[in-house]
Amino acid sequence: MSYIVGLTGGIGSGKSMVAELFAKLNVPIIDADVVAREVVAKGSPLLHQIAEHFGAQILLPSGELDRAQLRQIVFQDPKQKEWLNHLLHPAIRVEMLRQLEAQTFPYVIWVVPLLIENNLTEFCQRVLVVDVPPETQLQRASLRDNADIVQIKQIMAAQVSRETRLSMADDVIDNRLPLHQALPSLQQKVLELHQLYLSLAKNYE
Repeated sequence: MSYIVGLTGGIGSGKSMVAELFAKLNVPIIDADVVAREVVAKGSPLLHQIAEHFGAQILLPSGELDRAQLRQIVFQDPKQKEWLNHLLHPAIRVEMLRQLEAQTFPYVIWVVPLLIENNLTEFCQRVLVVDVPPETQLQRASLRDNADIVQIKQIMAAQVSRETRLSMADDVIDNRLPLHQALPSLQQKVLELHQLYLSLAKNYE
């Protein structure tokens, strides 16, 4: 099994962009959001259960999950959110661990927004946090998702504090600069971490 680097950060921090830079170095990426979509793919048993529970309103005309509609329902009702999490989290965890165990590259980047919140750091050999100030999170997330500020604040409130996240980090990437300014330094930082993780993975074996 590969050396596992858990990559996390708050909403709008730029985790996906950092993961893409690692991917360009041929590092395998296992993304919790991707796995979460895979387990509720069209025709899957889990999607059938969700549709039975919430009704056809959470399905798109194509038969796929309407994620925005579902998100709106569960964020307004803690009991419904708990029901959904109870259904999905075990299935997502099992599939992520299956994919992690299948890797043969020296190390793997495991992208999990709620890595700390869901106590998944125990499966990691190292934790990498992408860090930005809360005001940057709000600005980026609202522009990217065209989402309501209130909903973004709710998502942020459901995540651990910035201080807690940083206290759990072995490595931190500061990503507060605008993309056109940040990219060269981000690429350099990822390259340095790549060399570090290859070295750590060799000793880990």
